[in-house]
Amino acid sequence: MVRVVEDRHKTFPRTLKIRFRGRNYPIFRQKTSLAAGIAEETCHMSATSLKPSPWWTPDVHADRRPFLMARNRIQAALRGWFAARDFVEVDTATLQVSPGNEAHLHAFETAAIGHAGTQTPLYLHTSPEFACKKLLAAGERRIACFAHVYRNRERGPLHHPEFTMLEWYRAGETYDVLMADCGEMLALAAETAGVSLLSYRGATCDPARPPERLTVADAFTRHAGIDLLATIRADGSTDRETLAAAMRARDLRVADDDTWADLFSRVLVEKVEPELGFGRATILCEYPTAEAALARPAPHDPRVAERFELYACGVELANAFGELTDAAEQRRRFELEMAEKARVYGETYPLDEDFLAALALMPEASGIALGFDRLVMLATGARRIGQVLWAPVAETAP
Repeated sequence: MVRVVEDRHKTFPRTLKIRFRGRNYPIFRQKTSLAAGIAEETCHMSATSLKPSPWWTPDVHADRRPFLMARNRIQAALRGWFAARDFVEVDTATLQVSPGNEAHLHAFETAAIGHAGTQTPLYLHTSPEFACKKLLAAGERRIACFAHVYRNRERGPLHHPEFTMLEWYRAGETYDVLMADCGEMLALAAETAGVSLLSYRGATCDPARPPERLTVADAFTRHAGIDLLATIRADGSTDRETLAAAMRARDLRVADDDTWADLFSRVLVEKVEPELGFGRATILCEYPTAEAALARPAPHDPRVAERFELYACGVELANAFGELTDAAEQRRRFELEMAEKARVYGETYPLDEDFLAALALMPEASGIALGFDRLVMLATGARRIGQVLWAPVAETAP
């Protein structure tokens, strides 16, 4: 759909406080109610650049092994779910020419060295999304992918530099079908783990109950008392001053240099997300077009897009799109994101021109990315993501 502090600033510390708007996990995004967990996780960090990892010691592994065996069972069950529905499991390359083009996403960079010693920058992918959509352009219709993906500047109870993303795509089907998929997968994960409730740090969610479907606009009204659509013009452009005035009226902080996106994110993180996914899962849908990422505009209202995020136990689990196939519009969005990245961080990532070319051949489709490790955490009651990873990445200095 990874925040440590629900705020946004224009200097380097912003990397710890920004809500990621693209397909996958948000960057350094964490609910305030889970702040104690952040401190718990951070205290394990060493003052040196690398700390010996204790996960391989027999006693620690014995404690972790029940979580890991449940992980294997859940993964096998999901693979069976996809196979029963005629999905083809695909395996995408980790090295890509572009890691993704969201402004606040941070990748791991390397280089391919040719026979003559020339170096070409490559990146560890942050999602298999570009490759999966190329496969849709190639003619695949239903595909699923368990991919190890990589995010720099991320570590915490719910975040890890390397984690597993489960993505699946349905050509010729709407994103409403993905909503139904999510409900079935939550129930399947719980059943496979032998539990009746999903849980995280005292919060619970009943996977047998159908997820609530809540539009972002309705969520802003319900939890923040703000008319979000009044801040979005008919063409999808945004009105920063109207949103700022509504926030000031409710004693929410507004900085002079905050953009509309900054303000939107603050309300979402501080007022809306802490209320989602308790008792039953929440599907937060119809994001503003300005926050669409790779989603297409909704046919019934150009102010919003076919995008939803799935929440359970206060944890964001998945981010889904009715996929945008307009290459020119996608290029425009990418360029805006990279301009923002250059402004804030002084760096950019290249565009994947093959991906943009593939959009011309890609059929209408819906797609979703689900944090598989997080799903396992909720099904097993694990408190930290490292408990459900077979071999966690070595810890580094903060």
